Amino acid sequence: MKISIKRAYDDAATGDGYRALVGRVWPRGRSRETLALAEWAKEVAPSDALRKWFGHDPERWDGFRERYRAELAAPAQRDRLRQLLDAAGKGPLTLVYGAKDEERNQAVVLRDVLSRMAKRA
Repeated sequence: MKISIKRAYDDAATGDGYRALVGRVWPRGRSRETLALAEWAKEVAPSDALRKWFGHDPERWDGFRERYRAELAAPAQRDRLRQLLDAAGKGPLTLVYGAKDEERNQAVVLRDVLSRMAKRA
C-alpha cells in the first residue's frame, strides 16, 4: 500500500486515492470541496496538549515524535489506525496536513506508523 503525505495547500490529484485530513485544526482558508477529503481523521491527530507543547519548534521534533508514537500505541488509537488503513483498501492513502513545515509534522510520524502496520497485515 502506498501511503503519502500532502499539504492541505497543495492541489488534490486523482492519484492521491483515499485522502484523510490528519490534523485537529481545519486548514485555514480551505474548503471541504477544495481538499477533496474522504474523511477528517482528527481522532488520530496528536492530542491538543501535545500539539501545543510542540508548537512546530524544530528543537522539540524528536520529543514530539516519541510522544506522538506513544499516543498512537494506545489500543483505541491502533483500532482507529487500522480503520483508516481498511478504508483506503488496496489503493493509495494520502495523509493531508496543514503545517508549514513539510519535514516535521504529524503526518510524517503517522505515515511511518501506518506503513509499519500495513506491512504486518
